[in-house]
Amino acid sequence: MLKQVSIYAENRKGQMEHITSVLADNGINILGSVTNDSAEFGIVRMVTSDPEKTAEVLEKEGYHIRLTPVLAVEVTDEVGNLNKLLKALDESNINVDYLYLSFNRETGRPIMVFHAEGPYEVESCLVGKGFVMTENL
Repeated sequence: MLKQVSIYAENRKGQMEHITSVLADNGINILGSVTNDSAEFGIVRMVTSDPEKTAEVLEKEGYHIRLTPVLAVEVTDEVGNLNKLLKALDESNINVDYLYLSFNRETGRPIMVFHAEGPYEVESCLVGKGFVMTENL
């Protein structure tokens, strides 16, 4: 199971650059991310090379941070594979709150990172259906 860092940031010019600068200055690699915005604030969700350190350094910069367990499923780069994953989840009555793409740096294969309630049960369900869970981003 991966730990995702959720960063609550003011929606203003230069915020993303500031976040990425802080991470770069601290030797932290961003392995996958998605950003959702609203009029005043945005949520930057990311998987990094060191989630605890990410939280620590960004909290020192005044950001509100939350660490959340997320699932990562390695898939082949073929038409319909995301649909197969989502269909398996739907058949098991599992709702996906959000998802984003990363990749396995060793194999180059796509990895779908996603959040769902009850991540340990969801992981067990997917493994039972033949999906490959991974932490190798």
